[in-house]
Amino acid sequence: MVFLKFIIKTLNYFFQSIIIYFFFIIGRCIGLKNSRKIFSKIFKFLGPLFKSKKIIDKNLNFYSKNISNEEKKKIINRMWENYGKTFIEYIFLDYFKKNQNHVNIEGEENLIDIKKNSPVIFVSGHFANFELMSMEISKRKINLAAIYRPLNNFFLNPFMEYLRKKYICKNQIKKGLTGVRETIKYVKKGYSIALMIDQRVSEGEKVNFFNMPALTTTLPAQIAIKNNIPIIPVFIERIKNDNFRIKFLKKIKIDNNENKIDATKKLNKILENMILKNPNEWIWTHDRWK
Repeated sequence: MVFLKFIIKTLNYFFQSIIIYFFFIIGRCIGLKNSRKIFSKIFKFLGPLFKSKKIIDKNLNFYSKNISNEEKKKIINRMWENYGKTFIEYIFLDYFKKNQNHVNIEGEENLIDIKKNSPVIFVSGHFANFELMSMEISKRKINLAAIYRPLNNFFLNPFMEYLRKKYICKNQIKKGLTGVRETIKYVKKGYSIALMIDQRVSEGEKVNFFNMPALTTTLPAQIAIKNNIPIIPVFIERIKNDNFRIKFLKKIKIDNNENKIDATKKLNKILENMILKNPNEWIWTHDRWK
């Protein structure tokens, strides 16, 4: 029975990867602009067929108790459109790496001290094309290591890891206990760390998120307290003509006397404000409050 399940899962992953690789080839052939138009429509149409509407609806009710069905529909449609654009943009990471005219940077003055070998922790959520955060930091010659979650699909994951290491950040750390130890090693060598803090993590702590307890990573808070280094929140959003605005907020200095839960509460509140500013580009499909 176990072997049969493994075979079925392997076949599913195989066919999924074939479809995705095919989409990547099509996208590369028709170009970035046309790919965004086409795949935003594909994801808007197909997305609801594969992801639980109940999870999305539940999440949006936690986000706002008074949200109307019309507003929900608007947010969901735009989320899927952004999802589709972000998906196909992976095959154009080389373009983003070589160019700068697609992104506006705000708060770059907050990065000056980091170049002098004074590490920080960059935190954000899955907004717009979230991969651009680590890419833009790396472009500024800041020593950086990025924490990521490997894909379950073992036919697709090696290619995605290749893209991340080549174009986003060469120092990639897999989530998990081994990744925590690796993260600490990088910090001790003077490297800054970048990670997303908006997903549910089984090893996390229950911290309020939109006034509901949600398993949340306390890793940024722990590292900041233990190593006496600040945290820089980063907000990313799409602007006119599918360009991006990346805003590096002011450093948050965590008091050594502060505990990891209180510090994490601060970060969750910042993340909430980012979502409130642009709910259309956050990924509502994660079962955040499971």
